[in-house]
Amino acid sequence: MGILDQEFTKGGVIITKLDDVLNWSRLSSMWPMTFGLACCAIEFMSAGAPMYDFDRLGITPRASPRQADVMVVAGTVTFKMAERIKRLYEQMPDPKYVISMGSCSNCGGPYWQHGYHVVKGVDKIIPVDVYVPGCPPRPEALIGGFIKLQEKIRNETLMAPSAIHKLMKQDAV
Repeated sequence: MGILDQEFTKGGVIITKLDDVLNWSRLSSMWPMTFGLACCAIEFMSAGAPMYDFDRLGITPRASPRQADVMVVAGTVTFKMAERIKRLYEQMPDPKYVISMGSCSNCGGPYWQHGYHVVKGVDKIIPVDVYVPGCPPRPEALIGGFIKLQEKIRNETLMAPSAIHKLMKQDAV
């Protein structure tokens, strides 16, 4: 159950954790940066079209890495493009997430065995949060990947217990 899914019968006060509010705001307004490299990019565009309309989920594509919080790598990743993908990922503000869309970006696709020019998965370059299988995956599958990412974000915490312990040690010194 989400933060705003409850009925307010007595007053209008919400008492919740800061993690829940921040996670709710991040998962309700994801701004993916499109990185269309091949045929999967067409399916990404279809997911934003009126028939599937991922705007209803709060997903608004951005063209700049400095405005995006999700990178969707869609298509064949060549060694020539690997450096650019990494640079764009580094330019994105934290917290940032990556969706690998399609067989080519997941594992090299049909080029995995004999394609000397193809990276055998974008996860060799940058960390991937959600893999969307298919060649190319349908828009429904991509939307399912965004929903999986929303579930992951919903369960994040602002600071892990190990980070809190580390901060307490630094304050004691």
